[in-house]
Amino acid sequence: MAHLGEVVLVVRDYDEAIGYYVDKLGFELVEDTVMSPGKRWVKVRPSADGAALLLAKADGDHQESRIGDQTGGRVAFFLYTDDFARDHARMLAAGVEFEEEPRHEPFGTVAVFADLYGNRWDFIERTSA
Repeated sequence: MAHLGEVVLVVRDYDEAIGYYVDKLGFELVEDTVMSPGKRWVKVRPSADGAALLLAKADGDHQESRIGDQTGGRVAFFLYTDDFARDHARMLAAGVEFEEEPRHEPFGTVAVFADLYGNRWDFIERTSA
């Protein structure tokens, strides 16, 4: 297989989710295409060479019940950086809520944050191999 293209993230509202991932996390909006009334194909990603999040608006109560808890409370996503201090400070200034202070692990510097829906992310600067 060549690479992972997109990962679906169930969201409450397209524009609300775009605002968070683009304005607060610094992702780029890759695509926003209207598919039908009430349905759009919305992709965001942190860099040009990574997988994208396909922001899928919940359709009905069953899907809405999964917003923010698609992994049962576990960390769902891993966002890598080449400069933890720089990007952590930018994210804090943009209003990203971290669950902990940065910690240093054998694999690198990491801190967990929750996105606007409560999905948990590891924000990591990997230690050089």
